[in-house]
Amino acid sequence: MSESTVQAGGTARDEKSRKGLFARIALFVRQVVAELKKVVSPTRSELMTYTAVVLVFVVVVMIFVSVLDYVIGRGVLALFG
Repeated sequence: MSESTVQAGGTARDEKSRKGLFARIALFVRQVVAELKKVVSPTRSELMTYTAVVLVFVVVVMIFVSVLDYVIGRGVLALFG
């Protein structure tokens, strides 16, 4: 059996490798457009809620890092004087 003979149960990899560059790019663009059609924009109230959650989280992380920095700084100062 020669290499040019294709079996009926060819794999998806064989089929993809036969497509040209532009066919793969076109497929990618079609898939991107299809996914973008599924996107739903948040309402104003949802956007305000999400923004508030992010800001509160950032403030909490800032406080945590500041406390950690203070504790480590005091520890280094006590250790190395």
